[in-house]
Amino acid sequence: MSRIGKKPIEIPAGVTVTVAGNDVTVKGPKGTLSRKVVDGIAVEVKDNHVVCTIVVNSKDVDAKHGLTRALLNNMVHGVTHGFTKTMIINGVGYKSQVNGNKLVLNIGYSHPVEMEAPAGIKFECTSATEIVVSGCDKELVGQTAANLKAKRPVEPYHAYGIRYKDEVVIMKEGKKAGK
Repeated sequence: MSRIGKKPIEIPAGVTVTVAGNDVTVKGPKGTLSRKVVDGIAVEVKDNHVVCTIVVNSKDVDAKHGLTRALLNNMVHGVTHGFTKTMIINGVGYKSQVNGNKLVLNIGYSHPVEMEAPAGIKFECTSATEIVVSGCDKELVGQTAANLKAKRPVEPYHAYGIRYKDEVVIMKEGKKAGK
């Protein structure tokens, strides 16, 4: 049994968790999330806590016990507090701005790059070189940030490109002068 899978998830005030068969739905002030749980793991709400228990003993189900609990915990955290990823744009003339639900990037191409925000994701530009991706679904926030980063990966000589705020870029040494 998983040590993480055995821990109960506390349900904060203002959050409702409903279980219908293998489908778990979490509603809160930031939104609604739902997920299908693996067969062999039972999810039930007891005394304002969500508990995941193994119903079928198999190696596959045992391996996914802690994963299921962690995903449900992320859902509860997401609908109460939300998740954010902060991105930094570095480069000469690189900048960003938000137009409605579109993010417009000038990142060294001959044209501006537009990125549509998926449903449930919000883009914010705190400055011309800083973008905040926020939402209640942790997976969607992370994937959207990764898609944004893929528009202009960081190059290792000048660190031009899009990176996470807490990411450390390992720089390469430039060419040496001739003898």
